[in-house]
Amino acid sequence: MLRWGGFRGHDCQGGSRRAFLHAGSLAALGLSLPTALRMQAAAADSQPPRSMILLWLWGGPSHLDTFDMKPQAPQEFRGPYRPIATNVPGIEVCELLPRLARCADKYAIVRSLHHDTNDHGIGGTVGLTSSMEGGASLGGTIVPGQLKPTHGSIVARMRGFRPDIPSFIALGGNLNQGHRPIRGEGGGSLGTLYDPFRLDYETDVGVKIPDLDLIPGLNSSTLNSRQSLLAAMDQLPRRLDNSPSVQRLDQFYQQAFSLLTSGKARKFFELEGESPAVQNAYGHFRFGQCCLMARRLIESGVPFVQVNWSSHVEPVEDGGDGGWDMHDRNFSMLQDRHAWMLDQSVSALLNDLDQRGLLEQTVVMAAGEFGRTPRINGKAGRDHWERCYSALVAGGGLKSGQVVGASDALGERPAARPMSPGDLAMTMYGQLGIGTTQLTAVGLAPPGEVVEELL
Repeated sequence: MLRWGGFRGHDCQGGSRRAFLHAGSLAALGLSLPTALRMQAAAADSQPPRSMILLWLWGGPSHLDTFDMKPQAPQEFRGPYRPIATNVPGIEVCELLPRLARCADKYAIVRSLHHDTNDHGIGGTVGLTSSMEGGASLGGTIVPGQLKPTHGSIVARMRGFRPDIPSFIALGGNLNQGHRPIRGEGGGSLGTLYDPFRLDYETDVGVKIPDLDLIPGLNSSTLNSRQSLLAAMDQLPRRLDNSPSVQRLDQFYQQAFSLLTSGKARKFFELEGESPAVQNAYGHFRFGQCCLMARRLIESGVPFVQVNWSSHVEPVEDGGDGGWDMHDRNFSMLQDRHAWMLDQSVSALLNDLDQRGLLEQTVVMAAGEFGRTPRINGKAGRDHWERCYSALVAGGGLKSGQVVGASDALGERPAARPMSPGDLAMTMYGQLGIGTTQLTAVGLAPPGEVVEELL
């Protein structure tokens, strides 16, 4: 994709007439094409590379009860909540999201996502890799094909390995459906070198670094003891030869050592450094504080941060840790917990990034693996629905204050501008400077088509 100022034309695979006319007008301004290209390159070099925050809403939020309400549908579809106006005329969201309603000019809503599976595990693989290849169903069946790398791994590969700070950090534990972990959270075909560096947060503990479990005797109580840290880290190389993931452990050794010994690196996950007002704005619960940590990581130079809403798809009431898989009690759980937490944390993140001048350089996407059935089931819940669902995207030069795509009258299928998770991913990659050329250079095919309406 070529961009001249605010205008984008297609790349060498297919130029547009408008791009051709625009390029021709350069001569009238006394600029040759090589001169214009040098000016474009100089402008690009003067801007810091963009980063991305993925807010992964594991379990599948209901699109009809958040960003794509159907107040005119029959009662068994529309649910008990009403839509409210946002600060962008013509755009409405659920009444449970008043803070997000007040900052709709900062994001776009995509209402026509769809794919071909309603299995959490495979759907998660699709959402995180843009392909179901290599995904595992709840029953353990593996989809044929090579597992693709997740979004953060692709960004980490393109930005290159840095020993001082990870290029891809995931906040939260490994994703599970039931007791089975899903596939597609790591480097896939790119290798384990590009797996995420994991951090987590618990309200009564603070920041946790699960990877430190690799080193016996090293835990949060030793973080402030440089002598203990050095002694523990010295033991790691002796075990490298016996590990099946030598490359990954070597990367971990370098990054963990830097994170835990460098005051500059460590400060980004010390949330106590934030003012009480900022911490309160995000919310004193896990997802809110992880969103705050994501902002700090981006501010410290991490290119890609993924915030997992939960590790399990199930809500607490069903033995999980607060996921969005609401087959029953959907509306009470939305009102009591999920909706206001999402509303508070995501609005705080967008406003905070904007106030700090970071939103233009940070792509933000909030989505789950699918939506929920438009028809309410007999348990006051909604089941899995992959045929049409919504996502929220913001920042990073994307066009905000709009709705892209539309569902039909019942929210069952796309009625306008249907798009796949791969289309949305390719659009996000483009804003991070990753196009077809960069992907094919590392053996990856473009996952979809760029959504021009977002640019």
